[in-house]
Amino acid sequence: MHVNALLFMARCNILYIRSDLSTDMKGAKPAGGMDAQFDEMVEGAKNALSTVLSLKKGEDMLIVLDDSKRDIGMAFEQGAKVLGANTKIYSLSKHVRPILDVPTDLSDMFKDYTVIVNTFQSDSRETPFRVKLLYEEIQFKARVGHAPGITTSMMREGPMKVDYSKIVKQADHLMSVFKNVEKVHITAPAGTDITLELNSRLWQTDVKIKEGDFGNLPAGEVWCAPVENGANGVLVIDGSIGDLGGVPSPLTMKIRAGKLVSVDCADKAFARQVQELSDVDDMACIIGELGIGLNPGARIVGVMLEDEKASETSHIAFGNNLDMDGGKNDSKTHRDYLFYKPTIIATYKDGSTRTILKDGKVVA
Repeated sequence: MHVNALLFMARCNILYIRSDLSTDMKGAKPAGGMDAQFDEMVEGAKNALSTVLSLKKGEDMLIVLDDSKRDIGMAFEQGAKVLGANTKIYSLSKHVRPILDVPTDLSDMFKDYTVIVNTFQSDSRETPFRVKLLYEEIQFKARVGHAPGITTSMMREGPMKVDYSKIVKQADHLMSVFKNVEKVHITAPAGTDITLELNSRLWQTDVKIKEGDFGNLPAGEVWCAPVENGANGVLVIDGSIGDLGGVPSPLTMKIRAGKLVSVDCADKAFARQVQELSDVDDMACIIGELGIGLNPGARIVGVMLEDEKASETSHIAFGNNLDMDGGKNDSKTHRDYLFYKPTIIATYKDGSTRTILKDGKVVA
């Protein structure tokens, strides 16, 4: 689900994976010895580079990786070379983890690249670093593909191998339908029942990353920043949560005037963990995003980087949204909460209403 001025994030998901969920191929071989699996990853990388990031022949691309994602970084490197671009690799593995700030030698490189791809392990402790990283990367107008926690399965199957041109058409349609919407009422089978004020804030998408902007890889969602004090109701999360993976049982979150006021789950330890992550600063418990997944190849795998792109899902985030139209939440973090099969009814400026999603399917 965009650049949170200095402390932004999001959609960015800025993400999301437990180390035990990674399916990286440690033995992937670059040019000269590429096996079939590596070839498939290169095809996925090339697809995203050419369609989402519009990488052109002769452009200079920086790949920020670590040892856990080196094979994926190499696939992006090879995909870029096939497209005629020049590449440079920077490894975070030379630094002690968790990384809390952007290394100076890395910051100094951003001015020299028009396209940047981030592919490294995701750690909730590094969320502030990822926020700052994205902000710095786009300062020189780079187009940034952000993929912390991406797996070889995502590269070889599903979300990276789809026809992004079709998703672009659906995203453009939805953004048009949401124009001039004042508020939305969202319900879902698990029990979500919440109203969000949008105040005609603009919707965005990650399926075409423009100059000076960023988006996740894999791509495939639309999102906006709800009015920070205009959300009231209940969220029941039956999908997954950024950095935490799939929920052990449905998580109930009560929101009043945009603020998370209570968290409940049959797994009390899990509820406490969610509450702790919502208390890292004063704005971490304030609503920051409404997103809708559009990627037909995305699956619910417990990794928010992919989960939030899945069709027939929606997610609401708490935390930073300064990169989004009208966003005022300056938290140092941003965390997504995903639920299945939303029904979304919009109320427009003129008072008319329209059902835009019904049980997760676009009907407008």
